[in-house]
Amino acid sequence: MSEQKPASGEMTKYRWTICSMLFFATTINYLDRQVLSLTWKDFIAPEFHWTNSDYGNITALFSIFYAFSMLFAGRFVDWIDTKKGFLWSIGIWSVGACLHAFCGIATSGIVAGEWFVGFEGAKEAIAAVGDVSKVINVSVALFIFARLVLAIGEAGNFPAAIKATAEYFPKKDRAFSTSIFNTGATVGALAAPISIPLIAKLWGWEMSFIIIGALGFVWMGFWVFIYKKPDQNPSVNAAELAYIQQDRAAHISAEEEKIEDSKKISFAACFKYRQTWAFAAGKFMTDGVWWFFLFWTPAYLSSVYGLESSDPQAQLAIFVLYAITFLSVVGGWLPTYFVEKQKMEPYAGRMKSMLIFAFFPLLALFAQPLGTYSYWFPIIIIGIAGAAHQAWSANIFSTVGDMFPKKAIGTITGIGGMAGGLGAFVINMGSGVLFDYAGETKMLFMGFEGEEAGYFIVFSVCSVCYLIGWSIMKMLVPKYSPITDL
Repeated sequence: MSEQKPASGEMTKYRWTICSMLFFATTINYLDRQVLSLTWKDFIAPEFHWTNSDYGNITALFSIFYAFSMLFAGRFVDWIDTKKGFLWSIGIWSVGACLHAFCGIATSGIVAGEWFVGFEGAKEAIAAVGDVSKVINVSVALFIFARLVLAIGEAGNFPAAIKATAEYFPKKDRAFSTSIFNTGATVGALAAPISIPLIAKLWGWEMSFIIIGALGFVWMGFWVFIYKKPDQNPSVNAAELAYIQQDRAAHISAEEEKIEDSKKISFAACFKYRQTWAFAAGKFMTDGVWWFFLFWTPAYLSSVYGLESSDPQAQLAIFVLYAITFLSVVGGWLPTYFVEKQKMEPYAGRMKSMLIFAFFPLLALFAQPLGTYSYWFPIIIIGIAGAAHQAWSANIFSTVGDMFPKKAIGTITGIGGMAGGLGAFVINMGSGVLFDYAGETKMLFMGFEGEEAGYFIVFSVCSVCYLIGWSIMKMLVPKYSPITDL
């Protein structure tokens, strides 16, 4: 039963406490996700003899694991509810993050028979192995397993966060609140190049996985005590509860809404709606772009410009890149402006905002040509494209709450996340193969040679993905059309 809250005093703002928790969870999520990208080229690859294709396979498989896990994670969050779903999610991914640290010891045990050794002992045992191919195959397989566990846990972050946002914010504020907690991705990306290579250099790459991975367990300790549904939360007064529930139909009571939200829905029922396919198409076309920038930019600086991830210049470049993405907060404000000032309904305001953001990634066409003058040009362009993606992302996630009932939000978010993961799988797998091929054959393309030609091709593909994604969404759902029969 929900509590009847007496009307008293000024409206509380506890919803922003929840938003801050979602922000920190997303920050940790992206920190854990980036440890490998910031350590593989300069610390891990020399130890295990990895190539670009090996790393590309690992990141591509992480994407596919993440994709299919999203499908079930969204369903799981809808079933077990927001609080427990988030706890399970971050607990699993924190374990997965820490598991990476022990891949070296496990490789040592399998290929050299040396199990009971520390991190340094494992390095010595692996270095003494004559069969390099065995070291590569075993280490890659072990890292893939660790990425599998990480992916299963991380898949629950966005379904749970979007569901929590729908529970604590009215429709008109959801894109803004989503853009705020989604800046955790930017903060994580900013903190990563400053902290992770330094930890790896001082204490070994293994400790970077352990230290960053442990942050999730700290977050869990706070979430247990902070999160309650708004109508059951003593920190939410009547005025704030009324604000949160302003979208509820006048004839629907709190108990009726609770009963309606408790009804189960099937996967098959979700796939029959054009709204589901529109969201999935938008995610498929664009998520891979962000993941490409996230996973490959450190390697790009190393391969094309000779800047290792531990170099101060590279760390500054990555920091500036993700600092630019803070501009994505505009992505949450802009649809609110369209709704309040231009009196547009939320979906129309979001689609108009997304079209504006879809044009900015076109700048990626000039990243590699301008990069011949200075690496700062592609860094700034990738930063602008990243900001546009995060602004786009805040709005596309919010379209789910616009059109689907709360009981389906986790499931639909998971379906879209699966589609986004599949898109990321394609671009990461393809990029690794392309870069190795381009480097080995000295491939020429548009005046660029080798890996530079490969990066130019991928940048060009990334530049048009958002306009294609928006066009498909607009074709499938041309105007606001909420689902009422689930």
